[in-house]
Amino acid sequence: MERNLLVIGATGKTGRHTTELLLQRGHRVRALVRGLDGRAERLAALGADVVEGDVLDLDSLARATKGIDALYFTYPIRPGLLDATANVAQAAEETGVQAIVNMSQVSARRNTASNAARQHWVAERVLDHAPVPVTHIRPTFFAQWLIDTWADGTGELRLPFADGRHAPIAETDQAKVIAAILEDPAPHAGRIYPLYGAEELNHYDIAEKMSKALDREVTYVPIELDEFAAILRGRGAPEHLIQHLLAVAVDYRNGVFAGTNDLVKTIGGSDPLDVEGFIAHNRAAFDLHTA
Repeated sequence: MERNLLVIGATGKTGRHTTELLLQRGHRVRALVRGLDGRAERLAALGADVVEGDVLDLDSLARATKGIDALYFTYPIRPGLLDATANVAQAAEETGVQAIVNMSQVSARRNTASNAARQHWVAERVLDHAPVPVTHIRPTFFAQWLIDTWADGTGELRLPFADGRHAPIAETDQAKVIAAILEDPAPHAGRIYPLYGAEELNHYDIAEKMSKALDREVTYVPIELDEFAAILRGRGAPEHLIQHLLAVAVDYRNGVFAGTNDLVKTIGGSDPLDVEGFIAHNRAAFDLHTA
């Protein structure tokens, strides 16, 4: 059945793939974007109803949600999440949205040291108290991290994760889950879904798999938090993000990001990509940063 669906953050990592997938399946998709750039133009060319707005502006959000059956809400790791969440809840109630899929994170909990992760936990509770059924998804680390870390061109993964483990999950696999819930939200109302990729690995394992897939030596170099903070500041990362990532690194070492399940397949309809599959799917991005 064709539905009227809204993707907030439609040019972002999961938002773009969700928008494209829903359009392929024949739905009417409104894409809320902060600016009409080339990414937005590409979504419009695919058939999306691209609208400019801001989740921190309740009026623009209310206009974007008008006539919408269900929406996907994602917000980057930056200040403003709780204001944005309250606006989404209010606009959805005002305009009769029937379901919300909310992007959270696997480390979201009340007692986390990360300001951002705690805000995600509070945001979940805000949406739980809204009169609109909501489904929270809590992914582990995105596989996109492999591209971001590879981008320095050194062949080293310099990360403060010790020998902790996780199952990297691709944005495309998350999009399959998000799209399936938006298409039929009732069975998922009130649920919290942790999402994982195909295989739980430590970063020594990940480096080995990357080496084989890229036919180039990749080495994992465990580092301490102060060096990681210096790397992030050298890249121009804002302090809100740095505070989050340092706390996340400790969580990672303590097993918070570990785990596997079959939700990508049972909800999204196909097995998640493994590391080799993710690299093959995104080979152009890796080749771009290969010396």
